Amino acid sequence: MSGLTILSDSNILVGANDRDDAGVYKINNGLALVQTLDFITPICDDPFEFGKIAACNSLSDVYAMGGKPITAMNIVSFPLNKFSPDILNLILKGGLTIMKEGDVQLLGGHSVDDPELKYGLSVTGTIHPERIIRNNGIKPDDSLVLTKPLGTGIIATALKGGVADKEITDRFIKSMSTLNKNASEIMLKYNVNASTDVTGFGLVGHILEMMEGNGMSVILDSNSIPILDGALEYASEGLIPGGLYRNKNYAGSNCAVSKNVNQERADIMFDPQTSGGLLISLPKSEAELMVKEMHNSGITYASIIGEVKILDRRGVIVS
Repeated sequence: MSGLTILSDSNILVGANDRDDAGVYKINNGLALVQTLDFITPICDDPFEFGKIAACNSLSDVYAMGGKPITAMNIVSFPLNKFSPDILNLILKGGLTIMKEGDVQLLGGHSVDDPELKYGLSVTGTIHPERIIRNNGIKPDDSLVLTKPLGTGIIATALKGGVADKEITDRFIKSMSTLNKNASEIMLKYNVNASTDVTGFGLVGHILEMMEGNGMSVILDSNSIPILDGALEYASEGLIPGGLYRNKNYAGSNCAVSKNVNQERADIMFDPQTSGGLLISLPKSEAELMVKEMHNSGITYASIIGEVKILDRRGVIVS
């Protein structure tokens, strides 16, 4: 965090100067706290579903690090002169539904009157200090596994434009309101080298974070990447969120897309996600077993999407 002087503490295992999903603070040799917070603006019209999605999104960082979220506090910005209290009540009920599903205890929260509606959670979880899964531990010959489909940013743009049909919208909402709890618990059974969740930076952006400074390359198989129904169609119609272009600019020369990949599928690689899936790097010999176990447990979109290599051409290569 540039320009800020942060006190050092030997119990900080993952802190503000690390580019990871959550902070981790050691309590004793067998226990550490995982802490994170996140909040979003509405991504769908239904306040109850929005509450569920926002809660899933907030809890995801703890799951990505292999932790178990235990408590949460609501973060609310609500325009009192625009919406009725009934709307807020539905949002909070949606969030509470997800917290109950994840066995997370709500302790309270804070709200402010704000022109723009926002909702999310401050989350505390637990983890063993020696079992933290960081986002930068990828190794050569690892396989990359993605547990949810891409395309939420594009479909959200179509929804705002009033052109997303109900069936596609329902699947879009279901994906975002599905906790990464089950995927995280299965991940912990394997020798995972790195994990993160795919959110606003898009797939390529989060892979670049995982690769930072390690001199490796990631080869993505664009045809193996799960994509939400409707996303490619809407992308072909120009329904592209502004964040997608920012993510593409951020990647710059660090990402090369093969000419054999059509434009819509290439765009999906940079689409900013809300409450996306886990992106997991683990030995190739274990990846298929993990994906099979995920499929058997109902995580049907889990897919091996690429591999880590040491190449002369560093960065992300989309083929």
